[in-house]
Order: sequence, then structure tokens, then C-alpha cells
Amino acid sequence: MRIAIIPLLFTLLQAQDAKKKDEPSSADNSVTKQASVTIDGKKIDYRVTAATLTLKTEKDKERADIFHVTYQRIGLDKRHARPVLFAFNGGPGSSAVWLHLGALGPRIVPTTPDGTATLPPPVTVQENPHSILDVADIVFIDPVSTGFSRVKGDTQTSEFHSVRGDISSVGDFIRRWTSENDRWASPKFLLGESYGGIRATGLADHLQKEHGMTLNGVILLSSLIDFRTLRSNTADDLSHSIFLPAMTATSHFHQKITGDRDTLVKEAQHFAFGTYAQALLKGAAISAEEKASIAAQLAKFTGLPAALFIETNLRLSPSRYRKELLRDQRKVLGRFDARIAWPATAPAENYAGYDPSYSVALGAFSTAMNDYLSRDLGWTGHQAYRILTRKVRPWDWGSQNSILNMTRQLESAMIDNPRLKILVMCGHTDLATPPANMQYSISHLFSIPEERRQAIQFTWYEAGHMFYLNQPDLEKMRKDLVDFLK
Repeated sequence: MRIAIIPLLFTLLQAQDAKKKDEPSSADNSVTKQASVTIDGKKIDYRVTAATLTLKTEKDKERADIFHVTYQRIGLDKRHARPVLFAFNGGPGSSAVWLHLGALGPRIVPTTPDGTATLPPPVTVQENPHSILDVADIVFIDPVSTGFSRVKGDTQTSEFHSVRGDISSVGDFIRRWTSENDRWASPKFLLGESYGGIRATGLADHLQKEHGMTLNGVILLSSLIDFRTLRSNTADDLSHSIFLPAMTATSHFHQKITGDRDTLVKEAQHFAFGTYAQALLKGAAISAEEKASIAAQLAKFTGLPAALFIETNLRLSPSRYRKELLRDQRKVLGRFDARIAWPATAPAENYAGYDPSYSVALGAFSTAMNDYLSRDLGWTGHQAYRILTRKVRPWDWGSQNSILNMTRQLESAMIDNPRLKILVMCGHTDLATPPANMQYSISHLFSIPEERRQAIQFTWYEAGHMFYLNQPDLEKMRKDLVDFLK
């Protein structure tokens, strides 16, 4: 009997070893499940792994657990040659839930057709026929203090709650995951949303310099790389030019102005960085006649009274705009998606007190993520999953007396890696990171050779910051990503 059993045991051990080689590692604590999804009319079999990876010091001291969810298509030869996409959201302080269950993964949070209203709770995930899992494996990363990611031992959270610490820790995770899953031979892409654009551009440079890891592409979704474009300050009027084209697109959506939307936005942008910018530079020295003329032009591009622009010295903040546009209807616009308008909580106030577009998404995504992790994937633990948290504050911007700007890091990455491609994805009604901010930043990449500009593509969507909640935009997003990844 023993002679018969030994070959059988040997065969079983060989089978187990072969299975292990095809499964993701990088997991100090993990759950794994196999499932399938239909994408583009084809059944895609995949393995999903929810896991933590423990970052360590050079002296093998534990620093933090990074929670991540990995999707790998199975049943294919040469897995090592398949593209892999590392995706994360922004904040700082956001988990990757928005990209994970809103756009890219094989399971998705259902929305209304245009994504501007809530569905009856509780909302749970369903199949996502617009996932990109058919063309690339996906790793969703929750930076330290978001999702289930936490510091360990005596480590201070301040080591991670900074621009440099964040890039370094996420870079360390990507290096470890790539090595432990045998994916150095795979084409590698980063996708960062919002502040994730800061992280992605920093990582493109960091991964090359620190680990010799050259990327194939970086995708900047509703992103920014220079905070000066969004933060107005005394004697710094750039942001007023940046926000005007998005205000024009929003006013057109709400029928406060008429005409061809794209033509109006282009005209607004030309005015914003030409005549309007010149007027702003004059400050209080501007003449009353010129001020009135500029106010009339701003009224034409927004549908708001010229008197409002006179009152605000031609400098209408996006928060005031969100409150004023539909004041006659006692409604306030969303910041993330200005298509969304809900009854104002304080009609007499001049500034928007809350963001209805955030309220549309938060409850649905929180419920769906917690249900998916526990009921579908079987993840257990006492920690709360932090969708979006303030526990990353204070955040060290590492910029001292300057404003954080990652333009040089992007230039460096593109120069050192002449094959690196960039895709910039913009939503017309985004009043959090309006598209003109990235147009301005990209146009100020002075150090890259002119021919390298051909590697930077822009693509546009009808909705706002999380434009993928709008069904037509989600469908277009998949097409744009598939084209870029291939």
C-alpha cells in the first residue's frame, strides 16, 4: 500500500506546486476566489485576491500593511507577458473604491443612467461589462490609512502621510507585488484619479530612479499635477482662468447659455487665457470701463449677471458659482459633478455649503464595498474599511514656501523613458479638478523634446470628476483605455 501511495502523494504535491505558481502571492493575509464576467460579449474567467502586503524596512522591521485587491484573468498562456494596471484614487485619504467598483473592476456599483441621482438603498454590486479585465490584470491599491491599510508596530503615520512618503510606500508596494507575482516582464501601467495624478506622476519618476522599473503608460483621470492651478490667492489669479471653461460647460448643461457647447468652451478658454488673464493682471488698477467690459464677457460665458462679476472684482470662486447659477431655483450644484443640482441647505448663504454629487456616490459605494468584501469575497476583520478619511491629516506637502508641482517629475519620467505614454482623461462638468488645469500644466512641460508631446493624449467626457458614473461616459472610457493599453 505504501508503494502505491507515494507516487500519488508526489503527484498531488506537484499539482499543488503548479497551482501556487499560477496564484498571486504578495499576501500576508488574503482571501481568493474564482469567478467570471462577460465583457464585450465574451466570458472572462478570473481570480480575485483581497490581501494585505506588509512593507518592511531594510532591517526587516514591519512598517505597514497595504490592502489591495487583485484581478487576474486565468486560462491564458504567458501570464507574465500580460499587461498589469495599478490603480488608485486620490484625496489624499481616499481608498481605491471609486475606480474599483465604479469603472475598472469586473463588479460595479449600479447607477442611474446618467449618474445624477441615487438608487434606493441598499445598493450591491453587479457584473461590469465595461471592465478592462479582458485586456489587462488590475491591482487596486489602498494607501496607508485608507481602506484596510494600516501602520504596524512603532511606525509613525507621518512616515506615509506626505507627498514623498506616499510615493515611496506605494512604489515599494508595486515593486514587491511585481516581484512576488513574477510580473517584471509584463507591460506596466499606472492609473491615478484626482490627487492620484500627483501620486502617479511621482511614481513614474520614482519607480525608474529607485527600482529601474520603466512603465509603458500613465493615465491621469480627472487629475492635477500643479496645485497652483486650483488654489487662488491674493495676487495669484491663475485659478480664475482655469475654472472658467468648466463653468461655461456647466452653464450650458443647465441651459443658462445656448449654442454649441464645444465651441463655447473653446471660446471661453481663449478668453480666459487671453483678455481675461490680462485684465486680472491689472488688479485694482483696471479701469471701470474695462472692468465692465470683462464682466459682460464673463456673463456671456456663464449666464450669470454681469453685476455679480463687478461685485466680486471679476474673481468669482467656484463655490460661489455653484451657489449662484441656480439660485432662482433654490438649488446648489455639485463640486465633483456640476450636472447634479439639489435643494440648497442654506439658500441665503453666498457659498455652497455641501456637495450633492458626493452625496450621490458615498452611501452606495460604502455599502456595496463592505458587502462585496465580506459576503462575496469572505474578508473578515475588526477594522473599518475607510472609503475616504481625514486620518491622513496633517499631510506634509513637502513644498515649504512653494506650491506642490509635479511637472518636473513628469518631464523627468518622459525624458528617461522615451517610450512612456500619457493619457489625460477630462470631464467637462468637473469643478473639483477642471480640465483646463491639466491643459495648462501639460502646455508648460518645457524640458521634453517636441516630439515627445505626441505621446500625450487628451480624451473628453460629458460628466464631471467621476464621469464614469454616467453610463455613456463609462462605455467611452472602456474604449479609450483599451485603445491606450493595446
